[in-house]
Amino acid sequence: MDEKIKTAKSHKIMTDNRRKAEITGVNDVISFDLNTILLETDYGMITIKGSNLHVNRLSVEKGEVDIDGKLDGINYSDISSYTKKGESFINRMFK
Repeated sequence: MDEKIKTAKSHKIMTDNRRKAEITGVNDVISFDLNTILLETDYGMITIKGSNLHVNRLSVEKGEVDIDGKLDGINYSDISSYTKKGESFINRMFK
């Protein structure tokens, strides 16, 4: 059988004085506003909480995101908790 093995992208988070973050290995930016940014990586979903958060640079091709603002927390969670079979992210948000 011809099975394709998916290797996870390299992933790194670098923060600078809780004011800036550089994140690599990002597959998609699910949502963002001034207080919360939700990112998808091969290692799970990342929720960044803070205030006055801004996505300064986004390169989906390279999987890189630069964020400015006051960082209060960075939390990982499983991708499966955000994706249910037969139900899109948008549909779950507007229930």
